Amino acid sequence: MTIRVLPSTLVNQIAAGEVIERPASALKELVENAIDSGARRIDITLDDGGRVLIAVADDGCGMTADEISLAVERHATSKLADDDLLNIGTLGFRGEALPSIASVARMTIASRAARDGELADAAWALSIEGGKKGEIHPANLRRGTRIEIRDLFYATPARLKFLKTSRTELTHAIDAVKRLAMSRPDIAFTLESEDRTHLRYEANGGDLLDARLARLGEVLGREFTENALPISAEREGIRLTGFAGLPTLNRGNARLQFLFVNGRPVQDRLLSGALRGAYADFLARDRHPLVALFLEAPPGMVDVNVHPAKAEVRFRDSGIVRGLVVGALKHALSEAGHRASTTVADAALGAFQPGRTMPLQGRYGYAPSRPSPGLAEAAATFQSPQSSRSQAGMGALDGFDTPNGAVVIEEDEAREAYPLGAARGQLHETYIISQTSDGIVIVDQHAAHERLVYERMKTALENGGIPRQGLLIPEVVELDEAAVARISDHAHELAELGLAVEAFGANAVVVRETPGPLGHCDVKGLVRDLADELDGLGAGRALRERLQDVAATMACHGSVRAGRRLAGSEMDALLREMEATPHSGQCNHGRPTYVELKLADIEKLFGRR
Repeated sequence: MTIRVLPSTLVNQIAAGEVIERPASALKELVENAIDSGARRIDITLDDGGRVLIAVADDGCGMTADEISLAVERHATSKLADDDLLNIGTLGFRGEALPSIASVARMTIASRAARDGELADAAWALSIEGGKKGEIHPANLRRGTRIEIRDLFYATPARLKFLKTSRTELTHAIDAVKRLAMSRPDIAFTLESEDRTHLRYEANGGDLLDARLARLGEVLGREFTENALPISAEREGIRLTGFAGLPTLNRGNARLQFLFVNGRPVQDRLLSGALRGAYADFLARDRHPLVALFLEAPPGMVDVNVHPAKAEVRFRDSGIVRGLVVGALKHALSEAGHRASTTVADAALGAFQPGRTMPLQGRYGYAPSRPSPGLAEAAATFQSPQSSRSQAGMGALDGFDTPNGAVVIEEDEAREAYPLGAARGQLHETYIISQTSDGIVIVDQHAAHERLVYERMKTALENGGIPRQGLLIPEVVELDEAAVARISDHAHELAELGLAVEAFGANAVVVRETPGPLGHCDVKGLVRDLADELDGLGAGRALRERLQDVAATMACHGSVRAGRRLAGSEMDALLREMEATPHSGQCNHGRPTYVELKLADIEKLFGRR
């Protein structure tokens, strides 16, 4: 077998297989080049999802005729003047994109150079087909660069067969441009396809943080800007800025999590893990927050040359980066206090209006669609003048207890000045109804108390340990042998959480003390859930690393259950503690603990406005 050097065209096609996965990959490379050129406006045109045409025009510095010819040579770049791979300040640096794309498509580059603010006398163009260069010739172009890619992958039909539908490829292309547009709000972007404009972002000037929030609002929508917390922190030369959504604004996947390192969109496991850690107290494991975070690090502290598509990075000290992200997010969430997402109230108002669907739909049941026919009929009956039930209901409001189990509290206008208002009643022994100075608040008593108990346990853990309460009669809990072994192996760590438990034979454990903050709780249910929780830790992870996760499980068992009737003083006490407790706007699983409806919105429901 003879060793030989592969032809340059084949080498470029191999490189294209690593860098250019689909039309969106080619588009990303071209837009990054436009950004690096100093462009302030980038216009994109696609046809058939990018298969037939990808055109990118910018108003950047442009290229001379010699530079155009050199740009399509492999590893030719203007972005590594000192040949230092540890000091990269641009999005592109490999010099692979243009030759790789040109080897599998038909490419035309037209450019007019601008140096020191002066335009060159003429523009020049070059065509490359399947890696074969044509002759450089004059072109008609006012300034900047315009690159057209036609018939992508025509030279590699096997790759062409792996592309998805035009709609799917267009979606990927739009997503790639959105990510780049988020990082550069000072640049205007447009994206058109088949005579339709998909994106149009104007350049935003002024303060960078405000400009970014405005651009994020264009990309992610108004609900994100209304429920985003500003992030700003710095540690050892690394700066983190951006915005993070409230925990109650979450999704079932991580598609709306955007991470940038030195302006580069990345999908980094370290950063994704830091996000999960920061929101671990607030969201269930299958729910994901909405965030856009921008990390600025000295070039020497981050290596961007670890992935062909530059989608991943490596940090010299990953511990500093993780600590910075987790700490900054937790601080912002703590500052938010008991604030909940405005989308929760929007969803509630949507439920009241017949025929409208809820804007939020999740697994937790706080987003039903519309009233059932039976409910609508019951409402009509209640509103009827002949209804005897309506007369009975009016009379019931005079007393403290109603026939339907509602608890009505005496009016006290002074309490309405509190953020969560004054408790007025309890609905179905599950929800507390509170009146504020300009609306009402509906509180899920179990979800709210679960968060309060959890925060108490966290505070006790930080202050040396959770107090215990001894059981008059120890509780014996039957488990399978493996579960008993797991509980016994972690008995010492569980004791730190206030749970004194030990093996009681091969198939049972005995509980002698329970955590004080839980009060009276379902001991058997708690121990069985903890056994399952310990099983999920895996052999390589110590319980000590996840004491707060286990505390969340305990808090759920120790909180006020739905179906328990509360006295007026208990309801008001719950509201006041919520106001003083961080993160009380959502329970430990990300569900909202309360919904606030403004009086103006309620009046609209009845046609008063």
